[in-house]
Amino acid sequence: MSDNQVFIRLTLSVILGGLIGLERQLHRRAAGLRTHILVCIGSCLIMLTSIYISDIYKNSGTVDPSRIAAGVITGIGFLGAGAIIREREKESVKGLTTAASLWVVAAIGLANGCGFYSAGLFTTFLALVTLFFLGYYEKNVLIKKMNNHEGGEG
Repeated sequence: MSDNQVFIRLTLSVILGGLIGLERQLHRRAAGLRTHILVCIGSCLIMLTSIYISDIYKNSGTVDPSRIAAGVITGIGFLGAGAIIREREKESVKGLTTAASLWVVAAIGLANGCGFYSAGLFTTFLALVTLFFLGYYEKNVLIKKMNNHEGGEG
């Protein structure tokens, strides 16, 4: 793999992770722009390293580059758990969407790292649609309908 390919993959990870992080930042979540960028480029670098190691040791026996990627997904689970906060007073849980967005950003970084650009780009698009538009729909349409139903209307 050329240095240019490495730079493109890492740069794309900064951009795509940053787009999702920006949405989280705009909603004033604990894990925002910088956190999402770092998760995305970190997982991209891990995938690049995995591919590099696989290439170096391809004649030395069985090398499975997906094993390192699996470790990333497990590790992100712990990071996501830190973003989740249980509020006793309100009996609610906050941070699940941010934890999920960190998990998705890690997957985007892994896709970029192995050169699966179309999947990384389209996943970023889908995640942004989910975060922006479905979040708006959830707050302004679904919750209002639920509140109207609970109030005895309809």
